[in-house]
Amino acid sequence: MPAIAYGTFRSQTEKVVVGVLDAIKAGYRHFDLAHIYGNEKDVGTAFKEAFDSGLVKREELFITGKLWNSDHDVEIVPQACAHSLNNLGLDYFDLYLIHFPVAWKHTGLESPGWGASELGNTPLIDTWRAMEKLADGEKCRSIGVSNYPLMLLHDLVTQAKIQPACNQIEVHPYYTRESLVKYCQSRGICVTAHTPLGGGAANKEAWNTACPMDDPVVQNIAASYSGKTPAQVILRWLLQRGVVALPKSVRTSRIQENINVFDFDLSKEEMSQISALEKYVSYKTNPNPIASFIGGPDCFSSEGTDIFD
Repeated sequence: MPAIAYGTFRSQTEKVVVGVLDAIKAGYRHFDLAHIYGNEKDVGTAFKEAFDSGLVKREELFITGKLWNSDHDVEIVPQACAHSLNNLGLDYFDLYLIHFPVAWKHTGLESPGWGASELGNTPLIDTWRAMEKLADGEKCRSIGVSNYPLMLLHDLVTQAKIQPACNQIEVHPYYTRESLVKYCQSRGICVTAHTPLGGGAANKEAWNTACPMDDPVVQNIAASYSGKTPAQVILRWLLQRGVVALPKSVRTSRIQENINVFDFDLSKEEMSQISALEKYVSYKTNPNPIASFIGGPDCFSSEGTDIFD
């Protein structure tokens, strides 16, 4: 699995087509996708153009897809995987993840549940058994999970016939996830970081959240390396922790910047300084499942339902 991936969350229509093509040209070979992002067909358009033009071959890419919350029913799991592959024009995923550890009632493959969401009745282990069947076939080279906290992941590890290859989680300097990262690594589970920059400017503008890239510690470290930015320093911090990073941008210059992180190393002191920024605060994005419960029978607060309470 390539250590830097191109993320496609919050990227729509023609912007994601251009973004994916720019990413391939910049050297990205790992692409992180999800059905709920609503852009699989657009990403598929970009892949087809890249394959047809000879820019890259399918076997040169590592492509991750995700099973959405409303598709957890055992009989729906293979249908959801096939639906996403059809949208993308692909024959297989290199990695297929359970997007969140929560089952919602099925709302249709063309209309993944979002809004007035209602909890389903399928146990997570049953969904995992269906995922294991996918891994035994030709549609998924490997399977894993996303947004699993430590003890829920350990519960899966103790029951799984096929161990999860990956846990994709929110990790950044303000939410370092030290115990979970080290648990995964101790069990041979790859950690991939969504929201690696703390959500960047998008989160800052939408929810007025603090952005790690604006932190004086990160900025001072970046200033000590010629031509390196705060974003590159954070991505390098993740890589040196053994974490795969999934930055996202549709700007060509930023796409190129985010993968240009293999020509410098942070010192032990700099690594420690960044890790010390821990605020133990999740920004709960990618996307935020809390508000999806609003208006439904399983909404338990004015903000929705926090499945991690």
